[in-house]
Amino acid sequence: MKIVILEPLGIPEKEIKDIGKTLTDNGHEIISYEDKTDNMDILKKRAEDAEVLIIANMLLKRELILSCQKLKMISVAFTGVDHVDLDACKEKNITVCNCAGYSTQAVAELAIGLMISLMRNIVPLDEKTKENKTKEGFTQKEIFGKTLGIIGTGAIGKKVAEIGAALGCNILAYNRSEKEDVKKLGAKYVELDTLLSNSDIVSVHLPLNNRTRGLISKEKLDLMKPDSILINTSRGPIVDNKSLAYKLKRGEIAGAGIDVFDMEPPLPKDYCLLNVPNTVLTPHIGFASEEAMERRAKIALANISKWIEGNPQNIII
Repeated sequence: MKIVILEPLGIPEKEIKDIGKTLTDNGHEIISYEDKTDNMDILKKRAEDAEVLIIANMLLKRELILSCQKLKMISVAFTGVDHVDLDACKEKNITVCNCAGYSTQAVAELAIGLMISLMRNIVPLDEKTKENKTKEGFTQKEIFGKTLGIIGTGAIGKKVAEIGAALGCNILAYNRSEKEDVKKLGAKYVELDTLLSNSDIVSVHLPLNNRTRGLISKEKLDLMKPDSILINTSRGPIVDNKSLAYKLKRGEIAGAGIDVFDMEPPLPKDYCLLNVPNTVLTPHIGFASEEAMERRAKIALANISKWIEGNPQNIII
């Protein structure tokens, strides 16, 4: 069976070979590409005759999927799969699996780091220190005792609640269904509007789908307190980022820590959040710790082994 890794997975090729040794020992071929491309002709050539594809967060378009005549399975080395044309996969009866859980710790730690960075003004004060200046004019706030509102209490949201509770936060939560293990952390489930209007910190942890796209709209942002901050480490289009930029410029929201945008970085020079005050922006790094990269490679290849055995795991479709 020909298995093609269409984009880099963030670990050395030798590690990929070691992790995939069980598959290759059983006669399967693994081909990996260490350069990323969006050239459709190159991608079609690379994916030609592949029965299994592994991708991370590259856009997997309908055209490419339909061109792969032998394709039977896609292992997505990512949690979200909104970058894969699932309708095309359904038409061709292609199994799609993801790597749920590989980045839970990494994303949660980044979310907490963004909160602390904003509240302690770490980024601008780093600059001031290097200019031989002081903290004059910058506030310092503790996370202890603050109300942390978590939108989406899946694995990552739960982990953020766990860390937040350990740091002394009061936890509000919003989710389609209430989860007992999150309640045991001391979280109180409330309606979205209540969470937004009562939280000092709002952290978004939702998948991107038709229900969540644009969920944090201008009207929802208007509910936030002027001294509150917004953290988004989930998916960019969940938040109306133009409205967020407008409110940051006017001082109607105190700050924002953003790891995800309306497109994958690099961002266009005129992107709405690039030149607004009180932000910490990172180029979609939440998932990308060394430990998480190794975990996802193991899960992505294990997905294939389980599928070959007839016991697929982490199934999306």
